[in-house]
Amino acid sequence: MIALFWDIDGTLLTTARAGVFSLEAALEEVSGVRTSLQGMATAGMTDYSIAEAALARVGHAADEETVQRFLLIHGKQLASFLHRREGEVLPGVREVLEDLDGRDEVANLLLTGNTEAGAAAKLAHYGLDGFFRLGGAFSVGPGERAEIARRALPFANGADAFVIGDTPADIECGNAIEARTIAVATGSYTVAQLAEHEPWLLLERLPAPARFRELLGLSG
Repeated sequence: MIALFWDIDGTLLTTARAGVFSLEAALEEVSGVRTSLQGMATAGMTDYSIAEAALARVGHAADEETVQRFLLIHGKQLASFLHRREGEVLPGVREVLEDLDGRDEVANLLLTGNTEAGAAAKLAHYGLDGFFRLGGAFSVGPGERAEIARRALPFANGADAFVIGDTPADIECGNAIEARTIAVATGSYTVAQLAEHEPWLLLERLPAPARFRELLGLSG
């Protein structure tokens, strides 16, 4: 039995930063300030830390109550903003998920810096929600991505764990729970940049399903 913990943005899909429009709208509602966040780096960050950074950007207090209000607004409205950019499911993802779906020896789980509501909106928009019926762990408060990984680990139920992601933060997540890390250069980090963090396996993109199963040590 193996447990695959998947990151979302840059790993499973890209919204082409359409989600940033929702962040901007949430920021305006909370702070009263309208500003662009399109240039703000978000790769590898949790939604909580993104909200903190956005509030700091406009000089607004980022206390727990304010950040949680920001995230609640963002989660509720995100789905209505995703159509603004032409995002996509990343190469090889749907084929791999379809191949693994229903296999008794594989659990597909989420380990993401998105809030649960944000993750649900993105997966539903791109038609991937049905592959993650077992849930996972999400951004719920302050703290590093490693904290999310530690909350995710019990979902593995003792199975061999793999963490699949596109940033150094995902590799750090995997290391924090002694999982094997699979880095895919389908986000904003290059193969060379990811290699510096020594993942267990480094891929330019997800391979064909049969090859991916082989890499995971699964039989046909």
